[in-house]
Formats: sequence, structure tokens, C-alpha cells
Amino acid sequence: MDVRNITGSIVALVTPFTADGEIDFKALDRLVDFHLENETDGILVLGTTGESSTMTDAEDVAVAQHVINRVDGAIPVIGGAGSNSTEESLRKAKSLQMIGCDALLLITPYYNKSNEEGIYRHFTEVLDQTEIPSILYNIPGRTGCSISEANVVRLAEHPNVMGIKEASGSISYATSVARHLSPDFRMYSGNDDMVVPILSLGGSGVISVWANVQPRLCHQLVSSFLEGDCQKSLRIQLEGLDLVHALFCEVNPIPVKAALAMMGLMEETYRMPLYPMAANNRDRLERVMKEAGILG
Repeated sequence: MDVRNITGSIVALVTPFTADGEIDFKALDRLVDFHLENETDGILVLGTTGESSTMTDAEDVAVAQHVINRVDGAIPVIGGAGSNSTEESLRKAKSLQMIGCDALLLITPYYNKSNEEGIYRHFTEVLDQTEIPSILYNIPGRTGCSISEANVVRLAEHPNVMGIKEASGSISYATSVARHLSPDFRMYSGNDDMVVPILSLGGSGVISVWANVQPRLCHQLVSSFLEGDCQKSLRIQLEGLDLVHALFCEVNPIPVKAALAMMGLMEETYRMPLYPMAANNRDRLERVMKEAGILG
């Protein structure tokens, strides 16, 4: 599968858990089927939204393998191999490559952060020792550090880098990155409220939390823009803002898992320190979902 040319809506998939905290593979099947039936263009497993930071190595592999098997080649599956430990990130990357992920998502080293050269080498250590493409992940609000434009330029030259998930929330940064885009180096919005702005800079799509609940609409947002109907794309973006804001009224993925539970697709179970959302925020989310026609 030529994942390097992927455009559209890539869902940052949640990881469903049973009431006793185990991986809920039946719910995972329902979620994957939901996306296959509703035009999602790719699936990212084991990202922030997937709560991978609280999962064991065995659980990571089991979830990724299960999704790969369920998708059965229909759309690309990207595996999150992020860690603040370079050695750990490499180990995860090799495991995900071995079981058949089409690409990897690599995050900056959170908490310890490192200096400019250290961040560059954190990525290249993994890139040099894996064979499938990787997407860099820039989300300084989570990690405390950013991929500088200079490092973006250096890393974009690596043959195993296919793009960047840009989630800084800064149009200025995204504009700087846009100067270095090419058919071999793409940009994907990591913010659901900034998809159209990123597309207008030459972006190729979104890696989306929103797509968990409205996959077909998120696909249409991107496909409309790329097909030249920018007004339709903008209309979808603006009309979806209330839902997007509700999905981030508490730390991700708390609201989106609550939303999926309301839709009957999974149980609302988290792993600590994540905790069920406050009643007022839950009421807000339910109201907005009803207004969007997701709930009756």
C-alpha cells in the first residue's frame, strides 16, 4: 500500500476498554467497521487519543495487530511509536513494522525534551533503523518542545520521512513548514479546528479526533477542498466547530470516548489518570451531538 500518498481524514482511533479495564476487542471491531463504512482514509492506532501511554507493550502490539487484521488492507494503518526514550521509540517502531503497520507516527521527546541536535537524532535513530515511512508529530502543548523549522528541513530529506502532523496551533509555524512541502513530504493538520487553514497552506489532510464520531463528514471536509470545492469544505469546518470545541472541553480523549459511549459503540472506560468528564461538560457534549444529528 502506497501510504506515502495518503490524503484525507486519518482517524486518531480511541482504544476501547471493558468495564474491568481490559482491551475491548469486540468494541474495537465495531469502531474499525464504522470507519470502513464511512470513508475514513486511514487509521492511526496508539496515539494520544488511543491512551497508549498507559498500555503495555503486549497491549500495543495486540491492538495494532487486531486493527491491521480487521482492516485487511482496505486503508492504511499507522502505528504510534512515540516515547521520550529514543531506545523505547525504536523498539516500538520495530515491533509495529514487524506486525505490518503501513507507517509510523513519531513524537518529539516529551518531559526530558533535549536540545536541537538531540531532537534531530531522536528521530533519525528510529528512521535509520526502520524501513516503513514515518510521520513526524509536532505537538509542543503536550511535549514541551517543538520541531524547529531547521530540523523539519533536515528531517524532510530523510527517505523514511513522509510528512508531519502539525498540532502546534500556530499558523505562523505551519506557514513556515509549508515552504518545505513536496510530493515526498506532506503536512497533516493535528487540530480539528484548523483543517481548512492547513489545507490552504498545501496540507494533505487531517489526523483527527473529530473523525471518531463523524468520519464521513471529516472525509468530505478534506476531499471537498482537494477537489476544488473550498466553500463546502469551509462550511463543514465552521459548522463543526461547536462539536470540535466540545470534544476538547476536557483533555483528549475523555470527551471523545464519552461521545462514542453515547453512540453505543463502546463502554466509557478510561485508564487513570484519565477520569470521566464533569457533569456540565457532559451535558454540553450531549447537547452539541444532538444538534449535529449524531444523537436522537
